[in-house]
Amino acid sequence: MVSQFGFAVDPRHDQGKADSVEYNIAKGLAPVVQSQNISVLDHFDGEFRILGSKEYHHDEQAKFSPIDYAVTRGLFTEPEIARQISINQYDRFLNWKMAHPPIDPRLATQLVSNMHIIPANPKIAQEIKKVKRGDLVRIQGEMVQVNDRDLVWTSALDWNGVGDGACKLIRVDSIQWLERENI
Repeated sequence: MVSQFGFAVDPRHDQGKADSVEYNIAKGLAPVVQSQNISVLDHFDGEFRILGSKEYHHDEQAKFSPIDYAVTRGLFTEPEIARQISINQYDRFLNWKMAHPPIDPRLATQLVSNMHIIPANPKIAQEIKKVKRGDLVRIQGEMVQVNDRDLVWTSALDWNGVGDGACKLIRVDSIQWLERENI
């Protein structure tokens, strides 16, 4: 089984420096650029097994989300299942595969997700970069929509989607490590 989740990124938008005020949100600071706005869509709270993470510094979305997580939830957080999942993260997309999913492949797509992570404060901005493959974490925060000039980036609100637009866009208020496992 192979599945892909992501957000299309135009490489021509590789502009700006990560130390500019345009990147305040990615650092967990309040926005100071008037065109930037974050709207809360819903509360978010869940336990996830980390399959991988990828940092971004130069795409248009890096001004908000400096890192993406590839995660599993539910049954797929079991280490013996999670270790069977291989991933590839690139350009805000996640490709994953599993030779023999233990459940119907259509249901399996709802248990693996790509999350674009926005830190809610500077402490979280540091914490979100400490995750490792195999960590079981509890993430709390909000699903959001980001607006910036011509960019409208909206979180998926359910787990049923696949492909472009199916990812969660999460402003993280809290991340707790529940277990560290080598998978």
